[in-house]
Amino acid sequence: MASSALASPSPRPPPRGNRQPRARPAAAAAAAPVPRRVGAAARCRAVAAPAGPSSPGVAGRPEADVVLIGSGLGGLCCAGLLARYGQDVVVLESHDRPGGAAHSFDVKGFHFDSGPSLFSGFQSRGPQANPLAQVLDALRESVPCASYDSWMVHVPEGQFESRIGPTDFLKDLETYVGLDATREWQKLLDAVIPISAAAMALPPLSIRGDLGILSTAAGRYAPSLLQSLIKMGPRGALGATKLLRPFSEIVDSLELKNPFVRNWIDLLCFLLAGVKSDSALSAEMVYMFAEWYKPGCKLEYPLGGSGAIIDALVRGIEKFGGRLALNSHVEKILIENGRAVGVKLRSGQIVRAKKAVVSNASMWDTLGLLPPDAVPRSYQDQVKATPQCDSFMHLHLGFDAECVKEDLGIHHIVVNDWDKGVDGEQNVVLISVPSVLGEGLAPPGKHILHAYTPGTEPFGLWEGLDRKSAAYRSLKEERSEVMWKAVELALGPKFSREKCEVKLVGTPLTHKRFLRRNRGTYGPAIKAGEATFPGQATPVPQLFCCGDSTFPGIGVPAVAASGAIVANTLVSVAQHSELLDAVGI
Repeated sequence: MASSALASPSPRPPPRGNRQPRARPAAAAAAAPVPRRVGAAARCRAVAAPAGPSSPGVAGRPEADVVLIGSGLGGLCCAGLLARYGQDVVVLESHDRPGGAAHSFDVKGFHFDSGPSLFSGFQSRGPQANPLAQVLDALRESVPCASYDSWMVHVPEGQFESRIGPTDFLKDLETYVGLDATREWQKLLDAVIPISAAAMALPPLSIRGDLGILSTAAGRYAPSLLQSLIKMGPRGALGATKLLRPFSEIVDSLELKNPFVRNWIDLLCFLLAGVKSDSALSAEMVYMFAEWYKPGCKLEYPLGGSGAIIDALVRGIEKFGGRLALNSHVEKILIENGRAVGVKLRSGQIVRAKKAVVSNASMWDTLGLLPPDAVPRSYQDQVKATPQCDSFMHLHLGFDAECVKEDLGIHHIVVNDWDKGVDGEQNVVLISVPSVLGEGLAPPGKHILHAYTPGTEPFGLWEGLDRKSAAYRSLKEERSEVMWKAVELALGPKFSREKCEVKLVGTPLTHKRFLRRNRGTYGPAIKAGEATFPGQATPVPQLFCCGDSTFPGIGVPAVAASGAIVANTLVSVAQHSELLDAVGI
């Protein structure tokens, strides 16, 4: 539901290429929804791929400078920038629509998000802006948004409206938790905000995977970073050295003891990174604190749903000559003379890559596309040993607005028991009702709702089940009950599950099937201080990766940044620098 600068670790219903959405499944796909809007994605499909799912592939030119596997947010950001750089890029998507976890879908006139639902930073500009906002700027695209500043929290201590900003959350803590929690939270802000300048001094869009980084990043931003460190003073500069360590080390150094504060920090870390504070990277959390607790901060929801973001990215790709081929399932990455030279589709078609192949699939799924002898055994073992976040349960509902209270907020977090841990099974449920912010997402007088358990549903419970079996239906009903109860708590006594016009339940098998995610996982659960994300390069020359397996954070900002880094790496330093100037960073 959340993610530091922009969106959340959320589910990932139908089609894939998720980061994030950590795009980060569900119920919907099983209903085979038909897109309501004929936007850029549909136009691009008509241009780039043969008509009809029976003849998938790349029409016209079965080659490109760069062949990109998967159209999740990371892949689309990469493809958009490559097209902007003047590269011939083709995106191959297995499903019938782009977007991965961030796509939208329609059922009976209800327009649902499949994944990310909590966003911020669309209106930011400059070096500290959200990476996705910077990519959209580069593509000369925008996404209209509605703004708001709070969400409802349902925790064992009670129910309250949590607001962002430097002072409002402190008032909420004093009212609903106590002065002790308020003092500790202020102590945390006082320690974290000063070092945020260091965490935000290097825009992800300036990073590239070769020595050119000395020019585009170090040379360009070293002076401002040094100035930030000087302003921090010795104590602040010392704190900045912890940015690559677990966030719990900062929390522990402040001797924060209040149970609610510690639990709340763990919850934020888990929602943003898929791990608790003892494993979340400090830089990521510090970035989020600086974003959410600055004066005038607002959360944003894209009008038209997360699919509006996908439409904007596809428009940008199309505008600069990029191609998107849907219904084009990549079966194998082709290796010749030790280098990645293209891909083979399930249809048998070969698509050649002159410069590089980029995979937006997870690290585990990318490995499955490679010949076993193409990568060193040590790399294979490393990928297989990387721990995974669990999967999701999803609930998509369409219902009458009269069934809920008039002042219903867009987002709700339900925590049943702090003692079970925020990463415990069936313990935390996230709920999004974006139709409260405007019209167009649901028929008049109706609402849409998406609830999910955030990366805590064990795949092992579902593994091997036949999706058409009674056992599967029974388990589906049993494991979705926690979401139904959370929805009833959040929406109030007038809500009736029996009166819902649309009821879709998604499981880890749905997640795996429609997002083609290994074991339906949300992404890698890499612990800060113990291991690092592998980055975008691979042991295979001309093969790169982007998405939630490559960059810390899993959520939308991280996957957008990962796609940008790959695109930057594949062009000259001069082109990269020109782009940074063009977007004002």
